[in-house]
Amino acid sequence: MASVFSLIVAGEIPCYKVAEDENHLAFLDINPVAPGHTLVIPKREVNYLFDLPDEEYVALELFAKRVARAIDAAMPCKRVAEAVIGLEVPHAHIHLVPINTEGDLDFHKKTELSGDEMKSIAARIAEKF
Repeated sequence: MASVFSLIVAGEIPCYKVAEDENHLAFLDINPVAPGHTLVIPKREVNYLFDLPDEEYVALELFAKRVARAIDAAMPCKRVAEAVIGLEVPHAHIHLVPINTEGDLDFHKKTELSGDEMKSIAARIAEKF
């Protein structure tokens, strides 16, 4: 059975896309820790980030770096934090979260955003990518 992220890659589930290339996709987390919280995934489904072959792992991190710079340019924040948890969805992914303090990176707190807010944030980040 395909992961929810693979269904997003296939276009079967919509997302708030911020960046894409041939092998990677970045989209807003629908349960964000902060506005601009973005997930970066390889399009090829691999369960665990550290199971990616080295070349694919490095390519994913380099793609995430470009996305992080776009988030930093589009969102008011001091830094963009990177987190790898990988328990929620069996598809390798990186969380990029705009933060102003270390306490902002609290995965137990979620931010409520409307669809219009999500679209606006995705467009701002995509414009900077």
